[in-house]
Amino acid sequence: MEVAAPRGENRVGTPLGESATGGLGSNPTLSATVRAMGLNAPPPRLARSVVLIVECSFVLIGFLNILDAKPGKLALVSSAIGFSLVFLLQLVHTTERLGRFRARWYRWTLTLQALLTYLPLFALGFGWGGMAGFLGASLLLVLQPVVAWPLFGLVAAAAWATGPLLGMSPLNSVYIAVSTVLTGLIVYGLNRLAQLVVEVQEAQTELARLAVTQERLRFARDLHDLLGYSLSAVTLKSELACRLVPTDPERALDELRSILEISRQALSDVRTVARGYRDMSLTTEAVSAQAVLAAAGIQAEVVCRADPPEGEVNTIMATVLREAITNLLRHSKAENCRIESWTTDAGELALTIANDGVQTVTGSGNRSATSDGSGLGNLQFRLTSIGGQLVSGLDEEGWFVLRATAPLRQPARRAG
Repeated sequence: MEVAAPRGENRVGTPLGESATGGLGSNPTLSATVRAMGLNAPPPRLARSVVLIVECSFVLIGFLNILDAKPGKLALVSSAIGFSLVFLLQLVHTTERLGRFRARWYRWTLTLQALLTYLPLFALGFGWGGMAGFLGASLLLVLQPVVAWPLFGLVAAAAWATGPLLGMSPLNSVYIAVSTVLTGLIVYGLNRLAQLVVEVQEAQTELARLAVTQERLRFARDLHDLLGYSLSAVTLKSELACRLVPTDPERALDELRSILEISRQALSDVRTVARGYRDMSLTTEAVSAQAVLAAAGIQAEVVCRADPPEGEVNTIMATVLREAITNLLRHSKAENCRIESWTTDAGELALTIANDGVQTVTGSGNRSATSDGSGLGNLQFRLTSIGGQLVSGLDEEGWFVLRATAPLRQPARRAG
């Protein structure tokens, strides 16, 4: 029956969308909750030990009740074997490592446990009420809730019905039924709590792995976005200085000084990337971009009508400009470039970089031959993280236009 399929494992620690933008790592509140749960939870080994001790205690209580009735040798040996088998089946239904075996054979193991629970009543003339609670717990742990809970109620009703069959008073029959329900709920609850402890610990491990992965991605993005521009500028200015040495030594010397300044800035960028903090200015980057483009022989028109405050938005927009200029120098044959920034009526900072160096590829329609690489993908990731957007394409004049927008006011972020 499909409805009675075994309960899924549904582990918190299973793959969480193996990306830096998915899973627990992208939800600070959920991550903090998981960490707090892990700090307050007992070690998984202790949780499993508590469950095992409780189950062994229930089995021992049941066996002592049998001894108190002073049965014959056959009944005593049979009950000892029965208790042992029920306990082993209970371990099969609760042990994590036996999940595959349980998923394949759960119908047979539950049937065998049911027979061991009720067969003594008819074959030996006595019943062990606590063992029916074990059966109820196994049903709740193995089967889907829509099937398990009605069957658990049936087990409780059957426990109450065994009282008259054993010659018990109505009060004792109620006691057996209540004892069965409590045993089942306690065993079920403790096993579920132990499973949750294990899952929380695994979730913490997964969070740590995601944190390391995200830090590596951040480092790679910063190196690409920051150093790519600096190294491209150094290469360009070095080539220009080599050409100018025979004809214009003074200008070549100026270019070498500029190379030295860019190299020092690149060294500073490496240090700030390693520290995890990098503060940049869109206005400063626009001035630097104009100088680099001029050195490359590209006519640059720079219009900055926005003066964003220092912070994450300013830094990310400056990074967008730097990466756009890097791509322009590497992949296009531009002769003209237009850089413009302004503040929109909606309170957003807008940045547009356009150039006429689009190269079309035969058979590809009107697509630009400019290669995105990982640069624009990194920028899209950064802008999305602050509620921004990155759009690129050709305008009516055939220029390649890259436009980035981001809200100047960022929502307050929760700690953790």
